Amino acid sequence: MMNTENLIVVGKLGSSYGIRGWLRIFSFTEFPDSIFDYTPWYIQHAGQWQEVIVESFKPHNHDMIVKLKGIDDRDQAIALTNIEVFVDAEKLPKLSNGDFYWKDLIGCRVKTVNNYDLGLVTDLMETGSNDVLVVKANLKDAFRATERLIPFVDNQFIKQVDLTTKMIVVDWDPAF
Repeated sequence: MMNTENLIVVGKLGSSYGIRGWLRIFSFTEFPDSIFDYTPWYIQHAGQWQEVIVESFKPHNHDMIVKLKGIDDRDQAIALTNIEVFVDAEKLPKLSNGDFYWKDLIGCRVKTVNNYDLGLVTDLMETGSNDVLVVKANLKDAFRATERLIPFVDNQFIKQVDLTTKMIVVDWDPAF
């Protein structure tokens, strides 16, 4: 049985392209074609994890398309539409100090500079101008916010990130 604990999502298979089993691929990596630097790929299909091998890929209009080994016709490709692509997190390059993978921030506790506990990071969103932390508030939150969206802007809102203690300190009004 395969260990899926260290797998992270790096993309998603899109609609089929043509009749020979090609699929559109939506990359969640910083540079879209970097998704092909990380192998092997894993998908969860029909409740089962499986490794998939990229046979070929190429740009097409504003998208990328991919041919997976063993997927040879349109019907097989259609069955994989909207399935997420995972890789082993250990395959990702080490980052320089001050840079973080989203996966490292999820689960971090978020406190204000005045030590008010805002909750835990449950997700991140990309907005184009900056990433945004999605923070699920504690049940005992005096301000009754269930979820906060905090822009990930260094030095302005994000004051400190400590991955060792899983703590993020922010300059943020708890009432907002």
